[in-house]
Amino acid sequence: MEQQEFLEALKAEGYAEPVLVERAPNGTLADHAHPFEAKALILKGEIRLHAGGEIKIYRAGDVFHVRRDEPHRESYGPEGVAYLSGRR
Repeated sequence: MEQQEFLEALKAEGYAEPVLVERAPNGTLADHAHPFEAKALILKGEIRLHAGGEIKIYRAGDVFHVRRDEPHRESYGPEGVAYLSGRR
């Protein structure tokens, strides 16, 4: 998905202005949940989301969605990851 298309979709779906998130190469974030729903567009690198017994990999141009209070953990590829994240 293109960045402008993503930004327009966020606005239409009622998400707040997105924030840029950057994570270090080969890093991890332990089990956690957010008190908000998040939708994010990967700008560069790779993120692996571990949720519900599954691992999903997202790369540049992909969009991922995390539900409010959904337990998950994250790991990042050898280039780290950068993404725009809208929250509601």
